[in-house]
Amino acid sequence: MSKICSICNKTLSTGHNVSHSKRRTKRTWSPNLTTTTITENGRRRKIVVCTRCLKTLSKPQRGKK
Repeated sequence: MSKICSICNKTLSTGHNVSHSKRRTKRTWSPNLTTTTITENGRRRKIVVCTRCLKTLSKPQRGKK
């Protein structure tokens, strides 16, 4: 599975682990990605999205008519 969100293009973040003695080692943070099925133009397709985008997709659209 890819490590990129299909909607917001969120990818790996890099930084340091910092110990109590302030020694730094490299580390990465992965986005919380899930595979979900959406309906687009009457067709179902699978996409990889982060859970924040998934939460936004499931919200009801307000103010649109």
